[in-house]
This record gives sequence, C-alpha cells and structure tokens, in this order.
Amino acid sequence: MPHDAALGVPAHRADADPGGPTSAPPAPRRRRVPAAPYLLLLPALLALLAGLAYPVGRQVVMSLQKFGLEQQFGQPPEFVGADNFARVFTDDSLWSVVLRSIVFCLVNAGLTVLIGLGFALLMRAVGTAVRIVLQVCLLLAWAMPMVAGVTVFKWLFDYRTGVVNWLLVKLGFSGMDGFSWLSQPFTFFLVATLVIVWMSVPFVALSIYAGLTAVPDEVLEASRIDGAGGFQQLWYILLPMVRPVISIVLLLQIIWDLRVFAQIRLLQDAGAPVSETNLLGNFIYELGISRQDFGGAAAVSIFVLVLTVTLSWPYVRSLMKEDA
Repeated sequence: MPHDAALGVPAHRADADPGGPTSAPPAPRRRRVPAAPYLLLLPALLALLAGLAYPVGRQVVMSLQKFGLEQQFGQPPEFVGADNFARVFTDDSLWSVVLRSIVFCLVNAGLTVLIGLGFALLMRAVGTAVRIVLQVCLLLAWAMPMVAGVTVFKWLFDYRTGVVNWLLVKLGFSGMDGFSWLSQPFTFFLVATLVIVWMSVPFVALSIYAGLTAVPDEVLEASRIDGAGGFQQLWYILLPMVRPVISIVLLLQIIWDLRVFAQIRLLQDAGAPVSETNLLGNFIYELGISRQDFGGAAAVSIFVLVLTVTLSWPYVRSLMKEDA
C-alpha cells in the first residue's frame, strides 16, 4: 500500500502512473481593459476631428483640383488628379526650400532645447529671489506679442539706426557701419534664429525646470556622498530623469519650427530677398496668394504634413516605448 494511501491521502496520478501525462497548468486569465479611459477621451477626440476633418479634407480635395483665380470668382474647379503634385515637385525651387526648412528647423529646435536646459539648470541652482526674477523675465519674453517682438529685432538690426551696428562699430568693427543684416540670406537667417529661439526658450526652460523639481533631493545627496561631481549628477541623474520632458519639448519645437511663417514674413518685409529666404510656410503663401495657384499650395501643404509626421515619428516612437 502506498504511503499516502496508508495516511488516508489519495495518491497522485503522477505517482500511480509515472509514464502518464501531467496535468497542464491553468491558462492565465486575460486582464480586462477598462472602458472608462477611452470614454473620457472620446469627447476630446470628437472635438479634434470636428476641428481638423474639414480643413484637412478640403486641403486634400483642393490638391487634386485646378484651383486658381477663376475658381475664387465662382468658376467650378477642374479635377486634375496628381498633376499639382507632379508640377510642384518637379520644381527645383521647392527642394531648395525643403532643405532650407529642415536645416533651419533642426538648428532652431536644438538651440532652443539646449538654451532652455541651461536656463532650467540655472533656475535650479540659484536662490529664490534670483529664480523669481529669471522666471518673470522668461514669462515676459514669452508673453510679448509676436509682431511686437519681431519689430523690436528689426529695429535692433536696422542698417541705418540699429543698435547692433552702432555697438559693433564702437567695438572696433568699422566694416559693420551700414551693414544690412536682412538683405543677405545667411545673416537674415541668423536674425531669424535669434527671434525664434528668443521667443521659444521660455516655454522649454520652464517645462524642463518643472521636471527638475520632481527629482528627489535624497538621490542627489546620496550621489554626493558616493563622490559624484556636478557633471556626473547632471549626466547620470538629472538628464535621465527629465528625459521624457526634454523629448516632448524637442518634439514640439521641431513641429513648430518646421511650420514657422509669420516671423520670416515680417523680416522679409524689411528688404530681404524672398526667393532665397523662403521657408515652406512662406513658399505655400507665395504659391497661393502671389501666384493664385491654390491647388499647388494645397499639394505642398499635404507634403508639409507628411514631412512633419516623418520628422516627429522617431520621437513619438521613443515616447511610446518608454510608456510601454
């Protein structure tokens, strides 16, 4: 008699039949996904679709039509299929604008995030009074209307009465007397970069500073006890902990800087060569308003939408991996 049977315990089937199959473990139960979060997101999704569905759809339809000045006065548009895309994309001027826009976008986004990170670290390091002054200055720069800010920079870099030229001449750069910053493409984009970075840094700096305030002081104190210096704390502790914030603000800056229009347009009004300083937004404006080629402008707009998704997709994918 088996020992288990002698104790009144029924013998296991595996003991009775060593060669028989063992019982399979129970299948794990699938976790039920709650529907409440999706229901809460539904109103925002519907509002987003209501605001974007018609404009984007109208843009797609117009990109497939011959839509010019006659159609503005009531003549029905003619369906031309992909002719607008073929005509616009075979224009060499478009690709020079695309390259110029991508370089300008990446340079401005990178500079904005680096300078904003520097201001955020500075606000974390200084005392309360200095930090409040810095935050007020950043908020004032951020709150200034865009047209007013660009106008101030046009005054600063004016070739006749600008303060920048006057200061450079006083410092010994006599060749800068009467120098026109906005009439040459390189110096034009230098001024444009100053304008856009100056207006974008406050948002990035305050966002990263908010992320830095969430870093526990105990972690930094423990690293100091272990002998970590300031750079090591920055590289191995602070930056990894605020990396999600930096990724988000960098993504937003790439999207915003790729679609910049008004700042470039206002600076062009000061006498800049339009064909050599156009970005994608200004190129679309020139096609639609100046040339009355609304079909071609719509085709370029669809291309800009695809380009924006292409440039931002790696960052979106990395954020999704971090949340997974």
